[in-house]
Parts: sequence; C-alpha cells; structure tokens
Amino acid sequence: MEKRVQAWGRVLTAMVTPFDERLQVNYDQAAKLAEKLVRTGSDGLVVAGTTGESPTLTKEEKLKLFAVVAEAVGGQGTVLANVGTNNTEASVEMAKAAEKTGVDGLMAVVPYYNKPSQEGLYRHFRAIAEATQLPIMIYNIPGRTGVNLLPETMARLAELPNVVAIKEASGDLNQISEVCRLLPPRVQVYSGDDALTLPVLAVGGVGVVSVASHLVGGQIKEMIEFFFQGKVKEAAAIHQRLLPLFRVLFITTNPVPVKTALNQLGLPVGGVRPPLWEAEPKQVEAVRNELRRCGLLA
Repeated sequence: MEKRVQAWGRVLTAMVTPFDERLQVNYDQAAKLAEKLVRTGSDGLVVAGTTGESPTLTKEEKLKLFAVVAEAVGGQGTVLANVGTNNTEASVEMAKAAEKTGVDGLMAVVPYYNKPSQEGLYRHFRAIAEATQLPIMIYNIPGRTGVNLLPETMARLAELPNVVAIKEASGDLNQISEVCRLLPPRVQVYSGDDALTLPVLAVGGVGVVSVASHLVGGQIKEMIEFFFQGKVKEAAAIHQRLLPLFRVLFITTNPVPVKTALNQLGLPVGGVRPPLWEAEPKQVEAVRNELRRCGLLA
C-alpha cells in the first residue's frame, strides 16, 4: 500500500481565540499565541474552529483573524481557516473570502443541527470545494453536529481534487479504520481527539488536530514521531503520561478548560463568549492540579 502523506504536518493546533476584558477579539494576542504555538511543536494552526469559538465570531472577525494569524506565522506553519457552517451558500461565500486572506487551506465542519442526508452532505462539501482553489480539510464530529459523515460519503468527496484531509472526531475507531481503508493515500486522516491520537495513527492516520498542543505540543509531536520511527512503547508511554491532561481539558465544554489553563500559565486569552461560561471553581482546581502534575505550573 502506498504510504499516506502528511503535507500539513503531524500536529495542527485548534487555536483558541483570545478575547480582551470586554470579550472583543484580541488580535495582538492572537498573533503572539500563533507565533508561540509554531515554536512549541505545532506544524500548523486551525483558526476560528470550534475551539476558536466560531459560533460566536462574526464573519468580519473571522476574516481578520485569518489574515492576522497568517501574517504572524509567516510561512513557519500551515494556517487553516474554518469556513464551515450549516448553510451551504454562506459557507461558499466564506470560503471565497477566506482565500483572499493568505491562509494555506480551509476546514469545513459537517453541517450542524439541520441534519442533512449523506447526499446533502456530499453536495454541501462539493459546493465549497468547487468555490475555491485552496485545499480543504473536512471535519466530522457527530457529537456536536448531530449527523455522522459516513466513510462511503467521505470516499466520494475524496474524488474532488482539493479535498485533501479529514479531521475525524467520531470517536469510533471502527469507522476511522474504514475511512483510512477507503481513502486514497493523498488524503490525510487526522485524529480530532487528543486521547485517540495514538490509536488513530495505528489504523492509518497521519497526526492530530489538537487542543492539548496549546500546552504540550512538543510532547505530542514527539509521541507521533516515536510511533512512525517504530518506537511504539516510547510513544505509548507519552500517551499514558498525557492522558489525564487530555481528559481534564474536556472536564467541561471545550474551549473553557484550555482557556483556563492558558490564563493560569500567564498566557492571557481571556474568557469565553456566551452562551459558554467560565469554569466552576472545582474545574479550575482540577485544571490547575493537572498543570502541576505535568510540570507546567510551579
């Protein structure tokens, strides 16, 4: 079998969107955070995704974020702009606009809430792909969207020349295995769940779109490199060491815990926009304890 390539890198960080005290986007801090992430293990960044609070960002805020982060990274890492919505026309318009901001590629999530059929999903993503020259990552996360992109539908989408990756966050290793089996080698499969990164690599994945890489990007990258070097025991040891951190970052709705962690580490990313809400005191303490255990917080 031809080896699956990883043109975008092994570790892509689903970057948080920093806010100021008035919950306005802090573009200066976004640039600083982007620069830091590519220095500490991230091969690329996904901007204004779920972790970036895309549902509560305006179109204008997203486009400015795309441009700011692309300029800050300056070719040192890949920048993917999330353009997906549950409105095909709006997603197409966003893809066209994002293409002008200097990003390297696009991400588009499975349409949420309105639960389209598999044919509807295919036509939705085909419309986005045909509207842009940029390469596209499709994002499957049925726990948030209410509908699952089936492997057979993804295989159809993989016939489109600029559909080059999928972020698989179904949590179903049988499904992810089937996706890897059906897709051509040029289409990359990324884990959408930090805790499943190592198992996904074992069934044919190339890397992860990570939340925890805000904090331990270098260690996640080392784990993945060990795996591909055949040092599976060493990779498993890192996975096991980081597993409690992966879990605590989802102790409440993402990105609340990771923003809590970053703020505790002196990286000011602010709060979250409603309807999300700040972590409860016991959740803050759980995050703090895990940062201490990992040696991130004195």
